Amino acid sequence: MPSDQTSRATTNNRLSGKTVQALPAAVATPSYDRSRIVPGLVHLGVGAFHRAHQAAYVDDCLAAGETDWGITGVSLRSADTRDALAPQDGLYTLAIRGSGGERLQVIGSVGSMLVAPEDPDAVLAALTDPHTRIVTLTITEKAYLRAAGGGLDTTHPDIVHDLANPGAPRTAHGFLAEALARRRAAGTPPFTVLCCDNLPANGATLHRLLTEFATLRDAGLGSTGEPSLAPHIADRVAFPSSMVDRIVPATTDADRARISGELGVEDAWPVMAEPFRQWVVEDKFPSGRPAWEKFGVTMVDDVRPFEDMKLRLLNGAHSAIAYLGLLSGHATVDRAFADPAIRSFVDALWAEAIPTLPTDAGLNTSAYTAELAERFSNTALAHRTAQIANDGSQKLPQRIVAGAIERLHASAAPRHLALVVAAWIAACEARGKSLPEAHFTDPLDGPLTALLDRRSPADETVAAAFDVAGFAMGDRARETLIGLVADSLGQVRGGGPAAAIAALDF
Repeated sequence: MPSDQTSRATTNNRLSGKTVQALPAAVATPSYDRSRIVPGLVHLGVGAFHRAHQAAYVDDCLAAGETDWGITGVSLRSADTRDALAPQDGLYTLAIRGSGGERLQVIGSVGSMLVAPEDPDAVLAALTDPHTRIVTLTITEKAYLRAAGGGLDTTHPDIVHDLANPGAPRTAHGFLAEALARRRAAGTPPFTVLCCDNLPANGATLHRLLTEFATLRDAGLGSTGEPSLAPHIADRVAFPSSMVDRIVPATTDADRARISGELGVEDAWPVMAEPFRQWVVEDKFPSGRPAWEKFGVTMVDDVRPFEDMKLRLLNGAHSAIAYLGLLSGHATVDRAFADPAIRSFVDALWAEAIPTLPTDAGLNTSAYTAELAERFSNTALAHRTAQIANDGSQKLPQRIVAGAIERLHASAAPRHLALVVAAWIAACEARGKSLPEAHFTDPLDGPLTALLDRRSPADETVAAAFDVAGFAMGDRARETLIGLVADSLGQVRGGGPAAAIAALDF
């Protein structure tokens, strides 16, 4: 969130459409006429990652003359981003930071920002506009409101509200369903829904969840005579899958001060990113799309091999570095990765995860992990381990647990994968003790805190945590994995993370 001091800066001393032309020559600025841009995309969840990733790719397309793909940004919760960017005409600085220096680029692809709780009708108007042909999402894993079994959490208060009040939605599901219903009624073709979150088979997952939501909505509206929406979504709406990758640490007040000094004007909310970026997209867009492939996006028939490699090698290692790093007193990824014990652990983790990946998809895992090692060593990013540690119960199933279960099914021991789950539990236990109480958060903090406060033996703690988080429910290898995690948790509790890592070698 921008500091109060920055937020109070006057628009005359702010980055904006008026001041952008006077920025130093070293700062890249939009080379296109923003007044000619037509918004063809609506993005739900305009956080730092979207602004450093998809919005930057779209900015490239606008600069190449594709003027009908501007972005209308929508925040489903907070007004912070809108309040920071509105006085700046949607402009913000992307600071690309490598160990060798920093490059600044002003991004102009976000034309306007809406805040859903303030004006849901304006959001629905943007979604139903015939110019809108793609809706993209980065709302984080927890905002898909899945139950422990993977289906829609039909008891969630916001889902209950949206089913009872379809015209005044709160959730992504509610907005998408209502907009698609209104477009069908108006004879407007449906937009394509492009999920950019770290969900397994994210397009298919969102397709399933939204169809489930629409089925419940149809049941509630049955007496109104409105045509059923679920079959329309199931059969007529495209949900391509995608895999996204770029490390985007949280912006600090020091970042704002430094970048504003470079610009000569205030930027209330710049974003930081590493030089590396990757986007792999299933090429399924019935109503058209930007020519992303001209700017490095990989358009494919099947995203799954790339997704699995990223989830298990990048995201899985990130979770390991975060929890082991926190337990070892390391505040940032580069410092944790420089710890010899954690560095050797990550190599061994990769060695366990790589055999779970498809062998016939042309994946170059050796080159990929070498590149990851370089990225994790980037001293310029200061990517906080606490930031990565958030929402572990939502992230670990696809990053760690799925690979561990596959290893067990293949009669191979996932001991390093199991230690990552143990480190998550231990890090949750450490909050309010060796770690600050709210150092990182989880959607299941209530039940997790209750069970961890009991300080039960490791096997009881792990079994209860698996039940609360719904890890590997119904799988025949679940009890074996619980035992391995419990062994590692006992090692962490008894001698710390270094001792637990060392114990894996015996």
